[in-house]
Amino acid sequence: MPKMSWIKTITPKDATGKLKEIYSRVVSPGKRVDNILQVHSLRPHSLEGHMKLYKNVLHHSSNTLPKPFLETIAVYVSLLNKCAYCVDHHFAGLQKLLKAETGKAAAIRSALDKDEPENYFSGSELLLLQYAKKLTLLSSSITKTDIELLQNNGIDDGEILEVNQVTAYFCYANRTVLGLGVNTEGDELGLSPGNSANPDDWCHS
Repeated sequence: MPKMSWIKTITPKDATGKLKEIYSRVVSPGKRVDNILQVHSLRPHSLEGHMKLYKNVLHHSSNTLPKPFLETIAVYVSLLNKCAYCVDHHFAGLQKLLKAETGKAAAIRSALDKDEPENYFSGSELLLLQYAKKLTLLSSSITKTDIELLQNNGIDDGEILEVNQVTAYFCYANRTVLGLGVNTEGDELGLSPGNSANPDDWCHS
């Protein structure tokens, strides 16, 4: 069976102490812990920090942008970074969120795969996706003018911050995965800590 990463990891079965306690908080109904989380196992404090950031950035009830759009940002940033692991996980999550809207997830994926979000999105959503792309690939070139463009098109500063943080988080997550060779072997795709009302609930479902 292939290793889930290029470095040593401690499985849930072998975990003790602090690591075992954190694993119990992130485990899925199928008793799995995602490989992107297991790769932190040699430094449980790093895993704890990762989960706090992830939950508060993407899965918090105080966010005002729709969760499917934030997941779209996640998929787009991961595609731009060529991180298949995060694309697979978060596109599966987007499909779950849009289950009732037949064909929508596929249309979004087609536009993002071609790096042509304008084929599906318009208005403020398209502007935010363009901002996320520039932040991902050309962050040092962003100026106040980029933010003013968003503001002048009716996007409030809190929404800009949400997209900024989701983009920044996924650049971090993508580099964690790509830099350590994390793969999806044994993962349950599309699970997430969905209880947005409780930032301390990390259980994946």
